[in-house]
Amino acid sequence: MEKKVNRFFGASTEIQAKWLNRMALEGWRLVRTGKTSYEFESCDPGKVQYAVEFIADKSQKNAEDYKAFLEGCGYKVWYKNANLSYSVGKVRWRPWAEAGGQITTSWTTYNKELLIVEKENDGKPFELHTTAADRIGFLKKWRNVWLTYTAMFFLMGILFLFQTPIASIVFGGLGLLSLIPVVLYQVQIRKIKKMDDLQE
Repeated sequence: MEKKVNRFFGASTEIQAKWLNRMALEGWRLVRTGKTSYEFESCDPGKVQYAVEFIADKSQKNAEDYKAFLEGCGYKVWYKNANLSYSVGKVRWRPWAEAGGQITTSWTTYNKELLIVEKENDGKPFELHTTAADRIGFLKKWRNVWLTYTAMFFLMGILFLFQTPIASIVFGGLGLLSLIPVVLYQVQIRKIKKMDDLQE
């Protein structure tokens, strides 16, 4: 039996992974993804587990290499979009990405910002980042994305300060809101560093 569900999670990896794992517990295994669609086939409840990885910071080659590495570990892997863009020829600048991944197009990594990773459920937690350095690196990626948005909103607020004060207030407010995830990710990074220091 097959089932198609329409959902859009954007770049929210944790919420998407929780939902996919809930679907797996209900006996549904992912077979295909689309822009907003997830197609499942029936399976034994809890047979598989899912993790969702943010890879928008990688160059096309590094993203493909990472996907191949995960597949070589025996995982099933799908690309997933974090945007709702249906146009051809999109170009996006990602200042927080590694060299080679800062300019992305619909022919490279645009709409391939995430990887959905599936493994057979062996009763162990499914974590792609098992060392402190891996977890810190993953959190820093997200922190830097939000830090870029924060800086852009504050810059726009300053630029509009004397021309359109209302726009300046709106951009300043957006800057403050986007600062919240920056702080939360930084707190998590400090906790991991502190725990790692205690274990040494």
